[in-house]
Amino acid sequence: MEAEPAVRVSGLVKRYGSKTAVDGLDLSVGRNTVTAVLGPNGAGKTTTVETCEGYRRPDAGTVRVLGMDPVADAARLRPRVGVMLQSGGVYPGARAVEMLRHTARLHAHPLDVDALVERLGLGSCGRTAYRRLSGGQQQRLALAMAVVGRPELVFLDEPTAGLDPQARHATWDLVRDLRSDGVTVVLTTHAMDEAEELADDVAIVDRGKVIAQGSPEELRRAGDGRPEQEALRFRGRAGLDLGALLKALPDGTAAAELTPGSYRVQGPLDPQLLATVAAWCAQVGVMPDRLTVERRTLEDVFLDLTGRDLRS
Repeated sequence: MEAEPAVRVSGLVKRYGSKTAVDGLDLSVGRNTVTAVLGPNGAGKTTTVETCEGYRRPDAGTVRVLGMDPVADAARLRPRVGVMLQSGGVYPGARAVEMLRHTARLHAHPLDVDALVERLGLGSCGRTAYRRLSGGQQQRLALAMAVVGRPELVFLDEPTAGLDPQARHATWDLVRDLRSDGVTVVLTTHAMDEAEELADDVAIVDRGKVIAQGSPEELRRAGDGRPEQEALRFRGRAGLDLGALLKALPDGTAAAELTPGSYRVQGPLDPQLLATVAAWCAQVGVMPDRLTVERRTLEDVFLDLTGRDLRS
């Protein structure tokens, strides 16, 4: 029997006055996975996640978190679910590590606070009041507070916003370790590289609905119905005769000199095609410089599906 998803949202509707923020949204989050929820500002993703966290009541539809209603069963869910907020939730005068230790004491089997402090680089600001922490330090403290109770499910809202590269990668490593330990992670982010790096599954939300869901690879290949555009690019001397290369390439593959000395081979890429291009370069005495493989990115898919115009 297939396991019940960690989160199941069916036909969710949420209105604010005359505005419909979420319009019949369906979402499923598998257990022991990292699921990234992406969407433009105002798409409805934050309202959806806050409803799953129990902070908002749906106007229609059903929401189940670990098999329970996040509002009616809030007391039973609270020890099992971690929530990271972008801001708020911490008394401004509270000292960082004291607040983390207090949060740990609220749980039966918390993580080792000292180890978590060291891992997230919070030791130097342990006695600093929350209001005096930098934005990045506040983010890392919020993350630590969300995971210190060993949750089965954790919601992370823009976990690396404002972090420097070292802290960003430390956060990514922690998310990977959470998944390895069997924790389900729901991640909202505007960083497409973060979603590609971490997510097993991606749900793209726009105008109150999930308009696409799948693994990053599935979405890259599906996009808006077009096949994934793959290309091999390299530089060499200008004016190379591409005739022999074109004859050796499989059907459906194209080769062109885009600008003098800049070449592109476009089509489905595989090891054989790469070997063919390398062999041709050897025959014509060219060392391919800046040889790169270009693939359709998750950001390309996101923009194709949600549009490129700015949202007000």
